[in-house]
Amino acid sequence: MMHQDHEGVKPVPTPPRDSSAPRASLDALLAFAWNAGVFVSADAMAVTGLTRSTAIDALDELIDLGLLHELPNARAVGEYSKGRPARRFELRAEAAVVIGVDAGRSHVTVTVADLRGTALGRLSVELDTDHDDPEARRSAVLDAIDRGLREAGRDRSSVVAVCVGVPAPVDSRGHSPRHRDGFWERMNPGLKEILEEWVPIVRIENDAALAAVAEGSTGAAIGCRDYVVLLAGDRFGAGVVIDGALLRGAHGGVGELVALDFVAGVESATGVGSRLTEWVREAAAAGEVPPRHPLADVPIERLTGQAVLELAREGDAWSRTFVERAGGMLARIAALFGSLYDPARVIVSGAVADGLDDVVDVARTRLPAEVDLPAPELVLSALGANSVATGAVAAALESARDRLLRLEPGALPLIRPSAPAGPNAT
Repeated sequence: MMHQDHEGVKPVPTPPRDSSAPRASLDALLAFAWNAGVFVSADAMAVTGLTRSTAIDALDELIDLGLLHELPNARAVGEYSKGRPARRFELRAEAAVVIGVDAGRSHVTVTVADLRGTALGRLSVELDTDHDDPEARRSAVLDAIDRGLREAGRDRSSVVAVCVGVPAPVDSRGHSPRHRDGFWERMNPGLKEILEEWVPIVRIENDAALAAVAEGSTGAAIGCRDYVVLLAGDRFGAGVVIDGALLRGAHGGVGELVALDFVAGVESATGVGSRLTEWVREAAAAGEVPPRHPLADVPIERLTGQAVLELAREGDAWSRTFVERAGGMLARIAALFGSLYDPARVIVSGAVADGLDDVVDVARTRLPAEVDLPAPELVLSALGANSVATGAVAAALESARDRLLRLEPGALPLIRPSAPAGPNAT
């Protein structure tokens, strides 16, 4: 469900202020408010270490900027007993929106969220991969964003940050290197520049890197500082977090897995689901499907890895051989990351992860024999197909928190409350 349109909202005029880096007190108070619920100045002072006068000045400035509400005081809400009632504050989560985009090869998924990360709306569209040119992709991404905003009852003027995940390496400037057949350039065709025409804060990232962000913020890597997320889509990609930092590399190539072509027992970066489909079709073409087997009369072009996984789960011995083979391959891939980065955990993520329990079980048993270091824990993500989009929202929020107060005067795309808030509001 999408939120209804916000009635009576108007752009908030940004008060004049110095365009240099903001005072540390503003940074500290905004960071506190972003993660707090309703609070009083004493709460903020205790966490930030600011004096009362400095904290009050910063809180008032954040209210003037439109980033905080001042709520009715304790007396007005019946919580006051004696003494001077404390002023109460809260982040204006509705003041602006962030957008997370999963721009895969065959789809674009858009999530519009408020400043707390609460989803206001989601939209997913399928792309025509037969006509995969840069201009068409740019148009598809922009159109999906605009449609997502309309569904959420917002427009471009309310967007403070966008993060887009693409199936390509991405450097620190948001650009992708050249690929031998132009694939990376088609996946990331100048998205940063075209979005910067109207979005104050733009971040482009590799999709597997965003899956790693998602696992660290809401998934299987919460509290873990050393982990690898293996995005198992049509092809494998990886997001690598070591010592709490997301690794990128000079050209954004950390986690790019063409190296799997040279790993014995793997020989390709093709994902698990696609490999299973490939193997069962090869077996059928070679006449290896047992007589009277459930797949014996299925046309080769209709055989899928998913069917093999389901039959293996039901106890079919022939299908189980493919599960064992896939588990061995996954163990070898996890061992590669275990040897290169020494992670505590390797997380298998993506839509296909939902059906890989048996494959991962096999890989867990084989992994210790593949590495000399202690074997990383191998786990399945629970985020499913939403991992990249979830990570994109988290990354957009992170960038908004870090850079919002550094925007030029007049660049804060904030929305005025329909009714004024303040200490006397009821």
